[in-house]
Amino acid sequence: MKNIMTMRNIVFGFIAFFGVITSCADKDIFILNGEIGNAGDLKKVLLYEGDAVVDSAFLNEDDKFRFKRTAVEAKPYTLVIGSRSYMLVLGNGDRVDFKTDLDQSSDSYTVSGSEISSRLQRLSSIRGEYQKAQNELQSEYETRLNNNESQADVQKELIARNERVLAETSKRTLEFANENRDNLAGFYAMLSLFSLDPITYENELIEYADEARTRFSNNSSVQFFANHMAELKPVSVGQKAPDFESLSPKGQPVRLSDFKGKYVLLDFWASWCGPCREENPNIVKQYHAFKDKGFTVLGVSLDDNQAAWLKAIKDDKLDWTQVSELKRWDSEAGLLYKITAIPASFLIDPDGIIVGKNLRGEALQVALEKYLSE
Repeated sequence: MKNIMTMRNIVFGFIAFFGVITSCADKDIFILNGEIGNAGDLKKVLLYEGDAVVDSAFLNEDDKFRFKRTAVEAKPYTLVIGSRSYMLVLGNGDRVDFKTDLDQSSDSYTVSGSEISSRLQRLSSIRGEYQKAQNELQSEYETRLNNNESQADVQKELIARNERVLAETSKRTLEFANENRDNLAGFYAMLSLFSLDPITYENELIEYADEARTRFSNNSSVQFFANHMAELKPVSVGQKAPDFESLSPKGQPVRLSDFKGKYVLLDFWASWCGPCREENPNIVKQYHAFKDKGFTVLGVSLDDNQAAWLKAIKDDKLDWTQVSELKRWDSEAGLLYKITAIPASFLIDPDGIIVGKNLRGEALQVALEKYLSE
């Protein structure tokens, strides 16, 4: 089954304006005081910034701990207590008190001294429910394979269930973001949404980024996010597909605009890309089903070995036009379309407008049936 993303990889960042300053010295640090009920054998807690452990603290005889650190611009941290994780926002001048009880659910904790951390408790709950669902799906997958069920059947069923969980989590995350649109908790929710489903909610993310750029003009994390979304906007759904020229296997120049008047699947792939090769049979199937109805494919390979590229074209029976600069990730077409992972694809209508992105499996067939039956 596909790897299930872990929510810890979500990158957050913001400036907190509410901290209890107890002394002049406290202005140059933040203090996080914690207390754990029913800690059991737990001896130490960890503080993460992104994926990196930046500090740790031992529990005292009362099962309390304290962190003192410097953060010139307040930023998100993940407090890890055993198998549980909690989203917190900490910056210089903040004095935050955290309490939880390990005999209660992971949602049962309190935070004081940071308004944004308190708001994010609900987003943390959404994240926790999603992670729990992913773990359960992974466990079921392994159990059913051990019971000698068909791997293909199990994958198909669990992937479909995972997609439903993802869709519901994304919907709830967007709702939280919109409810907190006027404060930075909404920004972190949008970052979470970007990690969950950046294609389905691409327009919402771009619209939010444009708005947040002005609303939070002094926040570097917001500005970084807004700049990134601005880079993606020219290749988002609804935009005119940027034209480019590349070379066929025989060295002949080919332009995207050569295919104007047809629906074109602009497919970025490579011979060395396993998921690309797995998707190729589906593209072959849809190509032959719709090629006489105004549809074609333009393959852009991110290979750097011509022999391997040509062999893959032959082995996978890719009968449509293929181009490559044999520059791998330095492909000019790939850079133009902001390709950072493959397979990646863009469905372009006869007028050159992007109408879909990363349509794979049945999604591609559904889209082609929709557009070519109109």
